[in-house]
Amino acid sequence: MFEIRGGRRLQGVITPQGAKNEALQVLCAALLTDEAVTFTNVPDIADVNALLEVMADMGVKITQPAPNTVVVQADTIDPDYFATHTFRKKSGKLRGTVMLAGPMLARFRRAYIPQPGGDKIGRRRLDTHILGFEKLGVQFAYDNENQMFSLQGETLRGTHLLLEEPSVTGTANMLMAAVMAEGTTTIYNAACEPYVQQLCHMLNRMGARIQGISSNLLTIEGVAKLGGTNHRLLADMIEVGSFIGLAAMTGSEITIQNADVAQLGLIPDVFRRLGIDLQIQGDNIHIPAQEQYRIQKFIDGSILTVYDHPWPGFTPDLLSIVLVTATQAKGTVLIHQKMFESRLFFVDRLIEMGAQIVLCDPHRAVVIGLDKQVSLRGVNMVSPDIRAGVALLIAALSANGKSTIQNIHQIDRGYERIDERLNALGADIRRVPTV
Repeated sequence: MFEIRGGRRLQGVITPQGAKNEALQVLCAALLTDEAVTFTNVPDIADVNALLEVMADMGVKITQPAPNTVVVQADTIDPDYFATHTFRKKSGKLRGTVMLAGPMLARFRRAYIPQPGGDKIGRRRLDTHILGFEKLGVQFAYDNENQMFSLQGETLRGTHLLLEEPSVTGTANMLMAAVMAEGTTTIYNAACEPYVQQLCHMLNRMGARIQGISSNLLTIEGVAKLGGTNHRLLADMIEVGSFIGLAAMTGSEITIQNADVAQLGLIPDVFRRLGIDLQIQGDNIHIPAQEQYRIQKFIDGSILTVYDHPWPGFTPDLLSIVLVTATQAKGTVLIHQKMFESRLFFVDRLIEMGAQIVLCDPHRAVVIGLDKQVSLRGVNMVSPDIRAGVALLIAALSANGKSTIQNIHQIDRGYERIDERLNALGADIRRVPTV
């Protein structure tokens, strides 16, 4: 549990952790070779550590020679581990294990996919993965009792894939299977997030032949073998956005250093539309202390709408942060969460804190900003998922009085030592053991 005493202004420099969503992809890609792959800037968070634990259980050698550095060597893998109860139990808690399937099919021609775990934020279908593998020549069966797909792909053949949705994990899985398939594969409507681009660049350094990187049409010429490489993860864009929102809400002066600004897409512009003054200084972002920030309107004078969209649109993982930041802005904004139907339900806690929010339906909420004329008040809360948990933490840091957040393992899944790092800027967050 976190105990937070809000109302403090923060000041200082903070460095975002390595990208969680990238880590889950590229670590799985290390299974494509029996040679060592070295990763740096790896976030020390629960979800990444859970994936590394699963990989170690299956026989992969995992070493960590320095903080945030991980060396993976998959020269001894037990493919039968995936059919065990242990794997089902561990993988059911982590969405990222679905991306083990692509590398396992590429190297061993068989794999298993459990029903997705992770956040309870709405439906997270496997259709893109299963149907894509099927077009590559994979046969699948579903074990209803164990809620597990078994995949057999004795002959992976290149093909043309038109994905029904630009799924990041689906694109990553198809890429990792196709790099060692026979012939050429094209993936159209592919996700093109920076993390997918990073995966492509890493695979090419390992010996893959991928063209069209950064576009939604990828062409992969299959190869027989891949080798080891070194790979540095990008800064986590979700942390960068979280720190921007935190600075605005608390009236703090914060510099975010080594933010990989070139890979942030629309993120700085969306926060600017909330009225936040942020200054790009090389690869750093400086947010000066602001007494007020005013939400812009559209050119025709209508109310601003912020919505999620596949990259290069605005990432859905930051809508919770935008929503909470808007509660203390001057003006009104409509938040439209298109992708997940359960991600806005955390607003009831913000309303209890004094925020003016109308939840229109599971996908839309109207926020009427308080213009910092009325402070939020501290309350007791429970973190429902990673992103909402940090949004509630930001709200608590701006509020008067003491707040508590329970179920903070959800926050720890995606944010590395967030309490320690924010306390170093002047926050008052205590981690209290729960009975």
